[in-house]
Amino acid sequence: MKWEIRVERFRVDERNSGGKIRTVGTYQVYHDGEPQIDLLGQIMEEEGPGDNSHAGNDKCLEPGSYSLHTQDGAHYMTIGYETSDDPNNTPKPGILVGDTGHREGILIHPGHGYLSSIGCLNPCDPTEGPDDLMDFPKSRDRVIAIINDLKHYLQNKFPDSNGEEIPNAHLIISEAFDPTPTS
Repeated sequence: MKWEIRVERFRVDERNSGGKIRTVGTYQVYHDGEPQIDLLGQIMEEEGPGDNSHAGNDKCLEPGSYSLHTQDGAHYMTIGYETSDDPNNTPKPGILVGDTGHREGILIHPGHGYLSSIGCLNPCDPTEGPDDLMDFPKSRDRVIAIINDLKHYLQNKFPDSNGEEIPNAHLIISEAFDPTPTS
């Protein structure tokens, strides 16, 4: 029994207004290596290249495999989150990413606007370029679908409280391009 969410990065967006940069990828959920056709989309992250060497570096995670945990926080939770369309209502749905080296508090959580992340991953509807924004309710629904799929797939093995490792569940990150900015 193995549940995975695989992220493949493929583009860097740089906004003309404000100079903000984000890394764009796709995500797909797999059950025992089989893709789940209704659990895929685009995902936004901080600027690359990935760096796990120190906290607070405002970069995305390095490519690799990461454990997943139920999040227990004031702003994001895996169990007991709000379902409001207002992005200011908390706690929002989220899943904690583990084994991140010196990085702390890296989550899969809803995004809105250009980027809602300091190292986190924001599932969203597809965007075509740097001026497209994430829609919070749609992003929130994607995160809830991921959490619900984890619960359904793992059934009684899914933790019954926040702050616990989710067994047999991993985030796998790869890159299909060189994320190093060119000058």
